[in-house]
Amino acid sequence: MPLDAQPPRRRGTVGHPYSALNLRLVLATFGLVMSVVFAVLLFRAGLPLPAWLFVLLAAVAVVDLVVVQRRRRARGGHHSLFE
Repeated sequence: MPLDAQPPRRRGTVGHPYSALNLRLVLATFGLVMSVVFAVLLFRAGLPLPAWLFVLLAAVAVVDLVVVQRRRRARGGHHSLFE
C-alpha cells in the first residue's frame, strides 16, 4: 500500500490536500439539530441540568459551523456541498 499524501485517484496534492470540510459541515449541522431537539425535550421533562449541557453542545456546533464556513470561503471559488 503506497504511503502518499492522498490515496490513488483522489483529488489533492501534497501541498493542497483534499479536505473533509463538507462532511464536517453535515456532521456539525446534525449535531446542532439533535442537541436543540434533546435540549427542548429535557427542558419540557423538567430536567434543566442535562438540558443546559445540550445547549452547550449546540453552541459548540454553531461555532464549528462558523469555522467550517469561513474555511470553505477561504478556499475561493464556488464549492457545493456535494463536491
